[in-house]
Amino acid sequence: MKKLLRPLLTVLFLAMLATPLVLRRLHRPQETAAGPDPLARYGFRLTESARAAGIDHVHEAPTLDPKLAHIMPQVSSMGAAVSVVDFDRDGHADLYVTSSREGSKNRLYRARGDGTFEDVAERVGLADVNAAEAGVSMGSVWGDYDNDGFEDVALYRWGRQELFHNEGGRSFRRVSDDAALPAWANVNTAVWLDFDRDGRLDLFLGGYYSEKVNLWKLADTKMMPESFEYAKNGGRKYLLRNLGGGRFEEVAEKVGLQSRRWALAAVAADFREDGGPDLFIANDYGVSELFLNDGGRFREAGRETGVGFAPKSGMNASVGDVLNRGRFAVYVSNISEEGILLQGNNLWVPVEDKDGVPYFENMATAMGIDLGGWSFGAQFGDLNNDGHQDLYLVNGYVSASREESYWYDYSKIAGGHRLVIEDAKNWPPMGERSLGGYQQKRVWLNDGAGHFLDVAQLVGATDRHDGRAVALADLGNRGALDVVVANQRGPLLLYRNQPAAGRNWIDFELEGGCRGDGGLSGCSNRSAIGAQVTLHWSGGRQVQAVSGGSGFCAQGQRRLHFGLGAAAAVEKAVVRWPSGRTQEIPAPAVNQVHAVKEPA
Repeated sequence: MKKLLRPLLTVLFLAMLATPLVLRRLHRPQETAAGPDPLARYGFRLTESARAAGIDHVHEAPTLDPKLAHIMPQVSSMGAAVSVVDFDRDGHADLYVTSSREGSKNRLYRARGDGTFEDVAERVGLADVNAAEAGVSMGSVWGDYDNDGFEDVALYRWGRQELFHNEGGRSFRRVSDDAALPAWANVNTAVWLDFDRDGRLDLFLGGYYSEKVNLWKLADTKMMPESFEYAKNGGRKYLLRNLGGGRFEEVAEKVGLQSRRWALAAVAADFREDGGPDLFIANDYGVSELFLNDGGRFREAGRETGVGFAPKSGMNASVGDVLNRGRFAVYVSNISEEGILLQGNNLWVPVEDKDGVPYFENMATAMGIDLGGWSFGAQFGDLNNDGHQDLYLVNGYVSASREESYWYDYSKIAGGHRLVIEDAKNWPPMGERSLGGYQQKRVWLNDGAGHFLDVAQLVGATDRHDGRAVALADLGNRGALDVVVANQRGPLLLYRNQPAAGRNWIDFELEGGCRGDGGLSGCSNRSAIGAQVTLHWSGGRQVQAVSGGSGFCAQGQRRLHFGLGAAAAVEKAVVRWPSGRTQEIPAPAVNQVHAVKEPA
């Protein structure tokens, strides 16, 4: 009788794992028809070139309290991150990547300008940051918090958070003790933003595990989510308001950020087009949250905007103008395993405004970008310079045995009572089994008509590592977005992008007008984080914004890149600065980078 009940119990357990849940066999293969070179067929080709470029980083995972040994592959499954920054202002994008084993070293790959990189992290003071007893790296975000012209770095971690000041591009000075950072928190996402629009960058930190949990010295094992659908026992949120002079104050609860959901990703964007950055948070074990910015105070508006209904396993938050309408859509990644669990990824597209508040509909299925495996980081960018935002997604949770799967035992714990789920000792031993492993990545091309086509294997994105973070950047200053991927327990990958000839482009490098960090008014932070450029060409338009962090544990380049297709001219570019000032640039030249400073 027990053998007969087992399949039924499996379905019942999985039904509690996520909402909505679809248990069906659905196969949406990528394009497989034989054809010419991808350069001619799709407009670009990717070539993995990390080793050739001098990049040899391999991420190392943390080793946590021995009480978690039976599920260590799961609980230590995050920490591979990548950020793009020109830390020395030489005009070439550099890469900062994390490792997460105690005693392991982070890397800062400085671009030499000839297509190769050198690791200078040790030299500048950003390598030895994973010391025992202090916690380990989960990611980094860069922003010029004192408006001196050089990008500083906030290192978010499971453990002690860190802030380093950039000393003129030559070295970094630890300033954490003066910055009101939490003494201990298990942070998995961070974003720079100027939420109060005073010209100084503020810092948002999103907790995953509760800040009461020391993952290396557990008081007990009751540290897991209380539910797979509506968990609210995760880490708190922090919002560090920049006071100037290197001082910050923590104001999260004061300004309305009181959530204790399990945050994995966050992105700031102006969804209401009123000039203030709103905050979107993708949460694991629950619903996503959209906090609207009402003049420096936030209010949670998920349900009234349409995004707070279905609890899933949110692991990514990135924005893109996918329909070239001048409005941002939000992409949230979740879990899909054919024949087992199909949560489906979400693409929240604004379809109307009600009393000044946007209402979003999930169009991921209609556009063909809902099934991405056990999805993590994803970023929008025009990879083939045809004028439409494409989407690069990485996936894979734990790749171990190719024959044995942990899915059945995972479903058993998901269907348990709260008291069972929240105690790690009740979770079945994982052993060497895989869970969502060895998955095929997704490179979805936007056809401009509301549909995406997966061409990953055909254009060269063939790796099957456990992907976490992905960042896009023009590493060669040639008008093409390259792809950098950080893999858990795997190598850092660099996919060089070769776009087809005959497609034009235009880039904008923005710099806000604030100088110094005292007594500011009427100017924008010097990093220009939050600034938007709306480009008008060929009868259409597209908006992009300078980001202080997006995706999953990632940050792309500051520079805004627009593909133009065959268009040889642009009508105008309109810059809206965080200060509220608007600047129009008539007929900017194509196929070049435009350095734009905020007018005095």
